[in-house]
Amino acid sequence: MAPSAIGLQLTGAADCAGEEERLLSGFDEESSGNLSRIQVSVTGMTCAACSNSVESALMSLNGVVKASVALLQNKADVTFDPALVKDEDIKTAIEDAGFEAEIIPEPSQSNSKTHGTLIGQFTIGGLTCAACVNSVEGILRDIPGVRKAVVALATSLGEVEYDSTVTSKDDIVNAIEDAGFEASFVQSNEQDKLVLGVIGIASETDVQMLEVTLCTLRGVRQFFYDRTSNVLEVHFDPELLGSRTLVDEIESSSFGKLKLLVKNPYSRMASKDLQESSNMFRLFTASLCLSIPVLFMQVICPRIPLLYSLLLWRCGPFQMGDWLNWALVTIIQFVIGKKFYVAAGRALRNCSTNMDVLVVLGTSASYFYSVGALLYGAMTGFWSPTYFDASAMLITFVLLGKYLETLAKGKTSDAIKKLVELAPATAILLIKEKGGKVVREKEIDALLIQPGDLLKVLPGAKIPTDGLVVWGSSYVNESMVTGESAPVLKELNASVIGGTINLHGSLHLQAKKVGSDTVLSQIISLVETAQMSKAPIQKFADFIASIFVPTVVTLGFLTLLGWYLAGVLGFYPDDWLPENSNYFVFSLMFAISVIVIACPCALGLATPTAVMVATGVGANNGVLIKGGDALEKAHKIKHVIFDKTGTLTQGKATVTSAKVFSGMDRGEFLTLVASAESSSEHPLAKAILEYTRHFHFFDEPSAAADAKSNGLASKSFEWLHDVSGFSSLSGQGVQCFIGGKKILVGNRKLMMENSVAIAEHVEGFVVQLEESANTGVLVAYDNELIGVLGVADPLKREAAVVVEGLMKMGVNPVMVTGDNWRTAKAVAKEVGIIDVRAEVMPSGKADVIRSFQEGGNVVAMVGDGINDSPALAAADVGMAIGAGTDIAIEAADYVLMRSNLEDVITAIDLSRKTITRIRWNYLFASAYNVVAIPVAAGVLYPWLRVRLPPWVAGACMAMSSVTVVCSSLLLRRYRKPRLTTVLEITVE
Repeated sequence: MAPSAIGLQLTGAADCAGEEERLLSGFDEESSGNLSRIQVSVTGMTCAACSNSVESALMSLNGVVKASVALLQNKADVTFDPALVKDEDIKTAIEDAGFEAEIIPEPSQSNSKTHGTLIGQFTIGGLTCAACVNSVEGILRDIPGVRKAVVALATSLGEVEYDSTVTSKDDIVNAIEDAGFEASFVQSNEQDKLVLGVIGIASETDVQMLEVTLCTLRGVRQFFYDRTSNVLEVHFDPELLGSRTLVDEIESSSFGKLKLLVKNPYSRMASKDLQESSNMFRLFTASLCLSIPVLFMQVICPRIPLLYSLLLWRCGPFQMGDWLNWALVTIIQFVIGKKFYVAAGRALRNCSTNMDVLVVLGTSASYFYSVGALLYGAMTGFWSPTYFDASAMLITFVLLGKYLETLAKGKTSDAIKKLVELAPATAILLIKEKGGKVVREKEIDALLIQPGDLLKVLPGAKIPTDGLVVWGSSYVNESMVTGESAPVLKELNASVIGGTINLHGSLHLQAKKVGSDTVLSQIISLVETAQMSKAPIQKFADFIASIFVPTVVTLGFLTLLGWYLAGVLGFYPDDWLPENSNYFVFSLMFAISVIVIACPCALGLATPTAVMVATGVGANNGVLIKGGDALEKAHKIKHVIFDKTGTLTQGKATVTSAKVFSGMDRGEFLTLVASAESSSEHPLAKAILEYTRHFHFFDEPSAAADAKSNGLASKSFEWLHDVSGFSSLSGQGVQCFIGGKKILVGNRKLMMENSVAIAEHVEGFVVQLEESANTGVLVAYDNELIGVLGVADPLKREAAVVVEGLMKMGVNPVMVTGDNWRTAKAVAKEVGIIDVRAEVMPSGKADVIRSFQEGGNVVAMVGDGINDSPALAAADVGMAIGAGTDIAIEAADYVLMRSNLEDVITAIDLSRKTITRIRWNYLFASAYNVVAIPVAAGVLYPWLRVRLPPWVAGACMAMSSVTVVCSSLLLRRYRKPRLTTVLEITVE
């Protein structure tokens, strides 16, 4: 619900609004007319007429401003007004024109969103099955300004992408609540919002003091204070006001009376989950306590004469036992079971059906028939049997199932909770004076750390945020993030990860990334997004859920009609009927059992719970999975394409040999090359520079240490020559001028284009290097080739075993590199890869992938660099090395956090086991209905006299969901294949 106690918008308050607020208000109004632009992949176009058809279909949509279709690229570029048309409408229009369409994901969510577009998360209470999910998603997508909406049954979370200039989070919450569900806002990707718990508000004066402080604080845009929860939500301009400054100003202006605590959204979600589980347990225990006396009167009392005589004592028109049964079951039915009636009512109000409708139909039929039987007996003297016990036990078992389901679902989200627990609560801030001297320390909330802060980390404490070490040295345990158990030495200028543990010495570090930009936050976000996603296999369950309840109700009616007509027509004898019963009552019990036992919950939970557990297990093993679709595609992988540098190799090039082919001194030769490469950022350049430095200072370790600590600015590099006219030539090398003479450092192509002759003996030496997996770097000075350097990048120790393991799994490993053929073949031979594609430009890697995709093969790409991003995006499954670039990680479906190739096997193996588990889940979910519905309908009764009473049907229905969730939880026992056993893997 939107805060109702106090809600102030500063742009609309005359006593608070200044020039800044008016400018902001004007900017928001102007930006509300912004258009959105997306690209759509279109399959099935064969000629210009096809592209014209697609363009016409798009332009016919109200809200589409521009649409252009590229036939050769199979893409459509669409500019539209998000207030009038949504992404899904565009996709549907193309599909209605007879083509297949898929929205192309934007490469970077944070950079590509138009102004005003936010991604918000909402908790949604009352979701019971896949039908509920479909209903809520449909409601959300119909809200103006909402572009995408995904609801996860397993987590009771909804993720909505919406235009904040068209709709607000309160509008979304109200829409969900109007549909009859509970809803609350959790968080969004806004960087200018802070949610605070306020301690110390005792009177109206304190509230007014808080208002005045916020109104006069420069940079505050708007704020909301909810008195009932004592939660303050502040929106501010991050360029004018920092989060810590905001908190400090409020606390200081109250003279210490108010204390503000930053609310962690994930902690709020965890407490809400716990509250839901506790509430369900309370309802179950209350129902059980009232049901036990009902069963006691039904089963035990007839065997105890004294008690039974009391129950038979007539009190008014009914016996005492009837009064007690009616009173107890009425409380169970309408007080404890109120939630089922509310949920069923909202479902029917939205023209949909769900599990609650089935429960209400079954329990109401039992209850109202029993009440009617009592009234009929009082009026006519013909007393039919009542079924109050069936109604009571049915609700009790359903509540038990829901409680067990909340516990099991809570277990599936343990990965998020564990990751959140890694985040430190506090940090020690070092405050400096103008001269740079630390004058005092202050403990602050870790959520209030700002970039540039100087922080102190004590031995045994968690590192509060991502940053750089500026003083001290220590070993840090990073296993909770990277999965590597060995402690890592952190010295001056070393980067550290928030949430890891400082083991020994004290460290001073400078905060670099805070909040949602930290590695830990990004991991949490990736895992959470993956758990929100839907695997394609789930579409089948969603379809079944949409027609399931009406089908079951129809089966229940047909069961009632069939048994009743069969009895009336004499197809079964009267001695089948219970004492004092009739054909209608006999048939009704079969119909109630059919309605109750059929539950779509299990089908709806089959996929999301397995995906949740798998993503959590993957995160614990250093493999981040970005969604259920990635899991489903990965289990079908036929080819894995490896980049060479930084993927199969360590990415740390070293000079293995240096040969001079002129009369120049070796030291002068290396100095010339190092001087030319000193301005280059290429890994080979760094390797040459490091090799030359060691050559010059081999006997001076102190100088070498000084150079290592202080970088190129150290005095240890004063021996480098002055360079002019430096330029880097992509794919060739570098050129510059030293002492007025041109120096070239690079490959054969660079030498040929500058007319530098390569002697036969030099060519032989280079070939020899390349055949031994080295890259030959040629050096020319004043148009004369003076020497060659051999540079090698060592292979990762696990590369060969992983390649062999993939072959055992039936996966074909391929290596793609821009290096020359000789070097590529030598590296491939060393790791055991047969299929090699060398001398491939970065833009050509995607073409190689497409060639393997022909015939429907699923292809995975493993890479680490910016140049691998197009290939990672083009592959069916992209796997980015965790130590790689942010762009590569953004483009991938899997992130291998440990940068260990062994995790490629883990990713594929986990995917296969997850999909197998999902199939088992569907089998379990279907088995309950396929087997139990006919039994409940009485198929076996004519031969075996076997029937399922309604309360037994309720127990089966409840246990179906629990069985599926527990089946998914078995994935938590997953153990990734080790290098020692990976070769024993066989194709399934």
